[in-house]
Amino acid sequence: MAAYLGARCAGVFPVAKSGAGMNDQSQTPIWKRAEIDSPCVNVCVIHPREGICAGCYRTIDEIGAWSQMTPEVRRSVMADLPSRAGLLKKRRGGREARIRDGG
Repeated sequence: MAAYLGARCAGVFPVAKSGAGMNDQSQTPIWKRAEIDSPCVNVCVIHPREGICAGCYRTIDEIGAWSQMTPEVRRSVMADLPSRAGLLKKRRGGREARIRDGG
């Protein structure tokens, strides 16, 4: 009986060859999707003044709607992101500005 189950299971759970793991589905075409990747870099902090994420530069509304956006709208958002990076790179002045502004 055990030999029979072993033979049967061998066909159901094939052994991966060429070094790929059993759960490596990145090579399986069914897991590939033809869509624009998210610009998320897992640094999810919304800047309080600018209202954009410090990691990907999207607004909170864009982040929330990303999965429902059409590819054209996603491309448009992606094209705008580089211009937003400068909004978070501005220096506020540090200690000198606090002294100057009385705070």
